[in-house]
Amino acid sequence: MNYSPPELRTVNVTRYVTPLREGGSMPAIAEADDEFLYVLKFRGAGQGVKALIAEIIGGEIARVLGFKIPEIVFANLDEAFGRTEPDEEIQDLLKASVGQNLALHYLSGAITYDPTVTQVDSNLASRIVWLDCLLTNMDRTARNTNMLMWHKELWLIDHGASLYFHHSMQNWKEAAVKPFAMIKDHVLLPYATELDEVDPIFKNILTDDVIDRIVNLIPQDWLKDYPEDQPEERRNIYSEFLKSRISNSEIFIKEAQHARASLI
Repeated sequence: MNYSPPELRTVNVTRYVTPLREGGSMPAIAEADDEFLYVLKFRGAGQGVKALIAEIIGGEIARVLGFKIPEIVFANLDEAFGRTEPDEEIQDLLKASVGQNLALHYLSGAITYDPTVTQVDSNLASRIVWLDCLLTNMDRTARNTNMLMWHKELWLIDHGASLYFHHSMQNWKEAAVKPFAMIKDHVLLPYATELDEVDPIFKNILTDDVIDRIVNLIPQDWLKDYPEDQPEERRNIYSEFLKSRISNSEIFIKEAQHARASLI
């Protein structure tokens, strides 16, 4: 497969519209100089650039696998925003996030996916469960589905809690081949009956070259926040973690199938 990742556009934030307080990292709706609205994710939030790195990797892997994903852009934040914001907590967040942040195109009018309202077929459910096992994404539960219905299509959002191995990277090789126990809480797991069929298709798409190209989207500056490694060493760890996890996908598939069997 000849995959070229998107050249992520860069926009400049022109207006802070409103915080999204349901998110733990307090993202916001903001307007940019291209006159579009975005969900802005801040590098100065609790998880720092690691959540933004997970968002890029998770979102672009999902995109290449054929899922609907809002456009991801880099978003520059001017220091003037922190000076004019009356809310002290938001002011501190804005001041800590001056410079390059990440944003996702705001899907105006989208509604949160509700499994009691919208049925997802077994193939789509299996594809999403496989993706979240790969990414170790803990945030696709009934409490917080991180899926939206927009124009009658299912869109995946918010992969910032993925790749949680990178909060303690010393044992990344062991983490890469671990099953993902939290898949038992996945909102679509009961419908994911085609994991064995999805697996070879997705492994064929996610070649080493594709993974490297996606990981190369991470700005060099964001990798400098890791004092124990050189930036390119850290970039290589992300690539090798994902490649190892993909080549050992039978481990997380068996865990998901076992968890599903215990539900039904």
